[in-house]
Amino acid sequence: MKVLVTGVKGQLGYDVIKSLNSRNIENIGAGREEFDITDLEKTREFIVNSKADVVIHCAAYTAVDRAEDEQELCEKVNVIGTKNIATVCKEIDAKMVYISTDYVFPGTGEAFYEVDDATGPLSVYGKTKLQGEELVKSILDKYFIARVTWIFGVNGSNFVKTMLRLGKERDVINVVADQYGSPSYTADIAPLLCDMIMTEKYGTYHVTNEGICSWAEFTEEIFRLAGYDTKVNHITTEEYPTKAARPKNSRLSKEKLVENGFYKLPDWKDALARYLEELK
Repeated sequence: MKVLVTGVKGQLGYDVIKSLNSRNIENIGAGREEFDITDLEKTREFIVNSKADVVIHCAAYTAVDRAEDEQELCEKVNVIGTKNIATVCKEIDAKMVYISTDYVFPGTGEAFYEVDDATGPLSVYGKTKLQGEELVKSILDKYFIARVTWIFGVNGSNFVKTMLRLGKERDVINVVADQYGSPSYTADIAPLLCDMIMTEKYGTYHVTNEGICSWAEFTEEIFRLAGYDTKVNHITTEEYPTKAARPKNSRLSKEKLVENGFYKLPDWKDALARYLEELK
């Protein structure tokens, strides 16, 4: 088996390559320099030449607020780019893994979203990721859609790294306390994706660490583990306006994982402790 991973310079792509290497699975990593996913011919040429049996598509436009102003670019990368990769996977009969997001849901209520629950994205970013999902489903039979949330990894910037920096600089910090989800470690997600591609248990999955918290609670745990005394002020979404609306409820059910014989990931607190050790 040979696996092509897009977006290798991102947090998840980096850890997927690491996980494939640890299993001695032949792989090839690609970033923007290797080929432009928004160009069908360049995409076809690169993927065909790579002789990949599986494409794990981690590349995406993820600047959620900027996407509100750069809608065309966001659509080009997340919709056209995904369509191009799915099209070529179909042509060469390769499996595809598409990384999606909790932003496909409206984030209302407090119940856990099942994989087949009604979607309703609130932002341009969420809409483009949902369009990507729909294209993958319409083009391919051999696909895995993995929705991830609140990710942090050693490669690239993320919420944890930002809070570690701000916690050093400030005595008090305001953090939103009415949005709930599962902080998720890319080093935990990556091995599960590698397990998936060894199977034919196709479909949509929620792939997050276990446990739920608010952004404020997440920050408090970051500071506790880092040994900071910084005080966290709990504020509402309305008190921290952003260009793009965020789902308040990003609780994702992992029942589908269990039903198909995959395992649940460790609790987010355990993941965060391991991550901070890795950063050292």
